[in-house]
Amino acid sequence: MPSDINRVILVGRLTRDPEMRRTASDEAVASLRLAFTSRAREPSGEWGDRSNYIDITLFGARAELAGRHLHKGRRVGVDGRLAWSEWEAADGGRRQGVEVVAGDVFFLDAPRAEEAAAA
Repeated sequence: MPSDINRVILVGRLTRDPEMRRTASDEAVASLRLAFTSRAREPSGEWGDRSNYIDITLFGARAELAGRHLHKGRRVGVDGRLAWSEWEAADGGRRQGVEVVAGDVFFLDAPRAEEAAAA
């Protein structure tokens, strides 16, 4: 039986600064939102750009690096896997979502001037 493949590679820009937290076992977790553009045919038949947004989660040392060096608007590459989750919302309804759990994040923009000076 063939193995399933769950791999995602994206390049886009961060829509906000990373949101940092820690697990009960004190592991760093960074939550990012990535915006990327794809081409799609409009109802008029013309081709246009469509913005897409997806949540990214990083763990451990990669999360800590992201928290220190990434900021809204920075261009990043992400290599990871899709993860589906389901939860109960505050209104009692069931919600579902898909995110990317990143194995690697690539910083594609040059560091800000103050970051470069501190290095």
